[in-house]
Amino acid sequence: MNYMQIREARTDDIPAMHRIRVSVRENRLSSPDRITPADYEQALGDGCGWVAESDRRIVGFAFGNRDGNVWALFVDPEHEGQGHGSALHDVLVSWLQAHAARPIWLSTATGTRAEAFYRKHGWRDAGMTASGEQRLEWPAT
Repeated sequence: MNYMQIREARTDDIPAMHRIRVSVRENRLSSPDRITPADYEQALGDGCGWVAESDRRIVGFAFGNRDGNVWALFVDPEHEGQGHGSALHDVLVSWLQAHAARPIWLSTATGTRAEAFYRKHGWRDAGMTASGEQRLEWPAT
């Protein structure tokens, strides 16, 4: 039986988070070096991050910034559909509601599983970004 734990991310988690980031099927990086360890460190400094562990292995991660932006939420493709993304999402949104500026927002490619995931979790349409991604906002509470 797999045991899932969500905990705050640390700098020593960066290699595992990057392994996941470059393994995803959607929202793939055009080049694996487009995001560097320094980007993860900056995201940790700009807000907060979490990892999902299953059997003591990191299988997902999420970051939220104090400016209200969801910087990342990714799950290892081998562990999709097991609740890791939803668990990370819930911790992320709770932290953003308590610590971040409004609106709480994210952007993602249109017509993707990611867009469907966020809409299923209550995110609302907020137009398109200048780069052509779908902008979604968390409903004000």
